[in-house]
Amino acid sequence: MNLPTVKQLRYFVALEEKEHFGKAAEACFVSQSAFSVAIKELESHLGAQLVDRTNKNVTITRIGREVANQARHCLRDIEYLAEVARSNQEMLTGRLNMGVIPTIAPFVLPSLMPRLRESFPDLQLYLREDTTQSIYGRLMSGELDVVLLALPYKLSNVETFTLFRDHFLLACHKDTRFLDPTCYNFHSLPDESVLLLEDGHCLRDHALSACKIQNQETVSRFAASSLYTLIEMVDSDIGITYLTDMAKDSMILRHTDIKTYPIGEQRYRDIGLAWRKGSARGEEFKMLGEVIATMHKELFQSRGE
Repeated sequence: MNLPTVKQLRYFVALEEKEHFGKAAEACFVSQSAFSVAIKELESHLGAQLVDRTNKNVTITRIGREVANQARHCLRDIEYLAEVARSNQEMLTGRLNMGVIPTIAPFVLPSLMPRLRESFPDLQLYLREDTTQSIYGRLMSGELDVVLLALPYKLSNVETFTLFRDHFLLACHKDTRFLDPTCYNFHSLPDESVLLLEDGHCLRDHALSACKIQNQETVSRFAASSLYTLIEMVDSDIGITYLTDMAKDSMILRHTDIKTYPIGEQRYRDIGLAWRKGSARGEEFKMLGEVIATMHKELFQSRGE
């Protein structure tokens, strides 16, 4: 029996996700012609048509969808096999694929990466920045080994390691027209005054929960697509928002007229690592978590916080 190769399975999973030969080939870092040949070879090995091809569209057949689903399971098992083989190697060496969310990456990575490179020169850290749902999906498919994210978040079949608390702060223009930040009251905010990120960014849900925003009329119907867009709107005094400690002294607020104000020790999100339950590299990920937590603590102490 001619069995499919790992490369063919990876290519087909990418095609099923992208539904476009060119985009899938680009995602796999291979030419479109080589990619197409691999897909045809996979169909030949399996004796089934996985893709309906027309001049403009790519449609995955019913059996193709089933094959793609099983391919993900196969690739996950192969990744686990590789993890088992690597488990006897020295910790924090070799390749590590890590996902990180956009509301953490610009604040943690610039200070973390140089220290990790200095402390673990044999660690090859490949980073993927995306929303929580996306990196969680990539984690479970085996594309990522570990993810750096904000908690709480509904996750299944993973282990988590909490690194530190990231407290929420009121952020507004220094002369905002919406409220007196020194006499802030959660229950007396003007309608449509609270600016947040759009759905899909967990910072939105964490802000609503931690900051006890129960009156939805205070939340603007216009949501920002990125943290940088949100900052620009607050700097223009279109509304107020909630940022966290890690953003307070970052580059993102420099050259703006935004000021931040504490709103209580109980308003926070947890920053943590998550990996697949039962991963052979679980102890390594805990070690990585301890290193990140220590580095973060030292960084904040150096700032006098």
